[in-house]
Amino acid sequence: MKIGFIGLGNLGKAMAKRLISEGVELIVWNKTIEKAKELGCPIANTPKELISGVDIIILNLRDSSAVKDVLIKENGIIYGNCENKIVIDTTTNHFEEVLEFYNLLKEKDAYYLESPVLGSVIPASQGLLTILVSGNKTAFERAKFILEKMGKNIFYLEKEGVATKMKLINNLVLGSLMATLSEAIVFAEQSGIDKKQVIDILLSGAGNSMVLNAKKQKIIEEDFTPHFTNALIYKDLDYLQDLAKLLKRPLFTGSIVKEIYATAILKGLENEDFSSIYKLFKYF
Repeated sequence: MKIGFIGLGNLGKAMAKRLISEGVELIVWNKTIEKAKELGCPIANTPKELISGVDIIILNLRDSSAVKDVLIKENGIIYGNCENKIVIDTTTNHFEEVLEFYNLLKEKDAYYLESPVLGSVIPASQGLLTILVSGNKTAFERAKFILEKMGKNIFYLEKEGVATKMKLINNLVLGSLMATLSEAIVFAEQSGIDKKQVIDILLSGAGNSMVLNAKKQKIIEEDFTPHFTNALIYKDLDYLQDLAKLLKRPLFTGSIVKEIYATAILKGLENEDFSSIYKLFKYF
């Protein structure tokens, strides 16, 4: 079975490489052709051509606007042979936009699986992502074999829009934890405690988390090459505020944390890893 892949940013490239290492016959398309050439697999000329030549396409794009472009712009997916094909969208989307994507693919007799992932570059390269899936159950069962090559934990939530909402809720925790841990580490450093020792203590106590374990070395070495950027966590928290409005409920910590990441972006940290929020507390 031929699988297509669109979106070769930091996370998308790690996912694609994982699939190739698992023996998947991958064909790719990317806006920046050089990134596609790095993988050494066949490259389609357009998304339209790609969907016409594969059974399943996986998307991993920056946001809902990028997904919509790939679907409907000139030579987009919906202009190809879509009948009975499956689009697995691992992008973190806006919960309202995904409903439009379902309809666009349904009109072309194709299936859309809303499948945001939890985890970043390292778990993606190891096939250890957590994948949240909403959409048609039959399509999910057909696509499950490929999801299992990318993810260790797969949660099927079925109802359209729910997987995306859960991903945004997860990123409320992710962004809040990273900000709190960073502030705590800086407080401790300024109290005269060695940074590495601070982190070891936090990992032995209340700070023990997947977040700190994953970002420990980045903070110690202050190497913030991006796995998941400040721009992306800010985007997700912005989407979450829209969900709060829909639910007619306040968003206390999420709103504050969103503005912390907005400040990081204003300070020029937009494209650094979101763990560079540490620098905001320490140096600005």
